[in-house]
Amino acid sequence: MCAFQAPTSEQASVSSEPVVNDFAFSVATSNGSGSQTSNNVLVQTLFDMGIPVNGKNLFPSNIKGLPTWYTIRASKDGYTARRATTEIVVAYNGATVAEDVAALPPGGVCIIRDDVAKIAPKRDDITVYTVPVKDLMDQADVPSAFAKRVENMTYVGVVAQLFDIPLDMIRTSLVKNFGGKEKPAMMNFAVIQLAYDYFKDNVEKVDPFRFEKMDLTKGKILITGNEAGALGAIFGGVHVVAWYPITPSTSLVDTIISYKHLRKDPETGKSTIAVVQAEDELAAAGMIIGAGFAGARSMTATSGPGISLMSEFAGLAYFAEIPCVIWDITRMGPSTGLPTRTSQGDILFTHYLGHGDTRQFCLLPASPEEAFEFGWRALDLAEQLQSPIFVISDLDLGMNNWMSEPFEYPDQPIQRGKVLDAEQLQQFIADHGKWGRYWDVDGDGVGYRTIPGTDHPMAAYFTRGTGHDEMAVYSENSETWLENMHRIKVKEETGRKLLPQPIEDYDSSKSIGIISFGTNEPAIIEARDWLAREGVETNCMRVRALPLADSVLEFVKKHERVYVVENNFDGQLNQIMRIDFAEHMANVKSLTLGDGLPMAARWVVNSILEHEGK
Repeated sequence: MCAFQAPTSEQASVSSEPVVNDFAFSVATSNGSGSQTSNNVLVQTLFDMGIPVNGKNLFPSNIKGLPTWYTIRASKDGYTARRATTEIVVAYNGATVAEDVAALPPGGVCIIRDDVAKIAPKRDDITVYTVPVKDLMDQADVPSAFAKRVENMTYVGVVAQLFDIPLDMIRTSLVKNFGGKEKPAMMNFAVIQLAYDYFKDNVEKVDPFRFEKMDLTKGKILITGNEAGALGAIFGGVHVVAWYPITPSTSLVDTIISYKHLRKDPETGKSTIAVVQAEDELAAAGMIIGAGFAGARSMTATSGPGISLMSEFAGLAYFAEIPCVIWDITRMGPSTGLPTRTSQGDILFTHYLGHGDTRQFCLLPASPEEAFEFGWRALDLAEQLQSPIFVISDLDLGMNNWMSEPFEYPDQPIQRGKVLDAEQLQQFIADHGKWGRYWDVDGDGVGYRTIPGTDHPMAAYFTRGTGHDEMAVYSENSETWLENMHRIKVKEETGRKLLPQPIEDYDSSKSIGIISFGTNEPAIIEARDWLAREGVETNCMRVRALPLADSVLEFVKKHERVYVVENNFDGQLNQIMRIDFAEHMANVKSLTLGDGLPMAARWVVNSILEHEGK
């Protein structure tokens, strides 16, 4: 499978005029060959040069051997969405070279290792630079055990020399990548230097591409969404993390493990975070529900298959009203599907996870900043709403490095919600004459809870997933059942207002609206600028939580046409909107993709222009 589109009639040939800080290239290698280090060094260096950049890792679901691609896009205008096409390919994989070369537009550049060049298709309309990898590695002082993994550094040296990336900045990025360890960094840098010098002395540059330093990344950071979410959870005071490893969520918990030493009890010096690797996702869900019931802030991280397994436990936590947080780093389903490709295909299933009339609260981050914020905010919301909170991210945000503004650290106390200690419980009973775990005394659907061990004779109650009344007493009475369900629906409405509200860009002079969520945002930002140049002006709303806020319906009502843009096959956000306000959906069109790749602006533009008849 080629991860990129072949040239089409839409694509213009590459200009012969200088192209500075506004092009993309793909690196085609095989999985497990060490190319991730090389690619990370290039992205980090371009970022350090002040150039807006993104890297997308398109890797297979095996440990070693299958084709992998990594796309790097530099944009002087600050766009960070994946590009559907690239002007440059680093062709280091003979298994895909025919497709990789075919994907280049006229005027493109192919940097190809010499052994792969022997089997590559010939094109007269591109520039080809051949890298003598074996000869360069024969000159390098690299132990044979590392040679195969280090040889990818040859293309780092070539890219640096051809496109004017300063070697001293490459060196700094290498040292950073190896955690400050000079020895492995210098072993790799020596290979980069050899390739750089060879091209400087022997190869004439005949392409128009180059990088120049800018000042557009100052103050920003590079970080993955999983790392950001983990840090947010730590800041939010998470106590218990139970999990079972699954791509692409594993690095979220790995990050918590790496940093949990930062949260220590000042008296004992022990970590305040317990991490338990469970035997499966069901056990992990049971552990965090038990921990949440006991008063601990608890969470797990998984992906679609794990969410499927957690369905019954999720329904229990919903109905017994136990706080916990579940991260779903979504990958492509159904079934095993494409486990190393991204998707937004879990929101409908997760929003209604659990049999019966279950509707879960979900947060939808679009950036590392929001992954961090939702990391701590989800723990607050779980206790405030006494319910599971699902944070639905995806592989693109979770595992790829994104440019990010520095995080805004929470400046408010931890929100524990309606929790009564012994003294408060005594006062509650004095004020109201009784206390019932599910009694909605405030009219917001949320009762007051006690934590096991509260030293008061009235504090205990029996938590159950069966029918119960406001006092937590078992009941099969139909009226009691309906009263309880109506109260939970009132809590749902409370949640609509408490959850993060949509981000809206609205101008009353524009009649076309776009609604989307999550990691589609970079593509939609770019697409809206592109559409404006085509004469199509748009407003935009990004949904950040489910259930939908009331403002979503208001946005729909304010436009002649609304496009709901999603990276899933069935238009799941569009379906949720139809469930909520079907009578207002006549002017709404669903635009869906679901190809396993991060969304590109070109697809959004073409889809909307087609519907607009342009």
